[in-house]
Amino acid sequence: MFLGTHFPKVDEKGRFFLPAKFRDELGDGLVIARGQERCLAIYSVDEFQRQAQAAMSGPSTLRGIRDFQRMFASGASDQVPDKQGRVTIPTVLRDYAGLHKEIAVIGAFNRVEVWDLAAWEAYQSAQDEAFAQMDEEIFPGAEPRA
Repeated sequence: MFLGTHFPKVDEKGRFFLPAKFRDELGDGLVIARGQERCLAIYSVDEFQRQAQAAMSGPSTLRGIRDFQRMFASGASDQVPDKQGRVTIPTVLRDYAGLHKEIAVIGAFNRVEVWDLAAWEAYQSAQDEAFAQMDEEIFPGAEPRA
């Protein structure tokens, strides 16, 4: 499970240091794909295969499913971190997410997300109030948080 927020920098070659706490699960290989909200999603190879199976389970006769499959698969890139734990983000994915130097790398349970730092801060700020109300909407019948 991926948790926490980290603030590495992207170097001139498009690489960043994968946070040490994520390297055990991702050190042998990972897949970077487009995420929603203009971030990138990094999956373990096994988790990416699960996500791909779910995406392929819908009928390709439906336009929305075809669109999702195309966007998800066409930008996906399999990577292996180097010996120092650096991961190279392909240019097309850096451009998609607007990544330059300052980034936020966040744990999101089954994936790691990579955000432009300013975009992450804006998203987080916009979601702060909504987050307080999400329990009832997403988990009906859940006990309210303190």
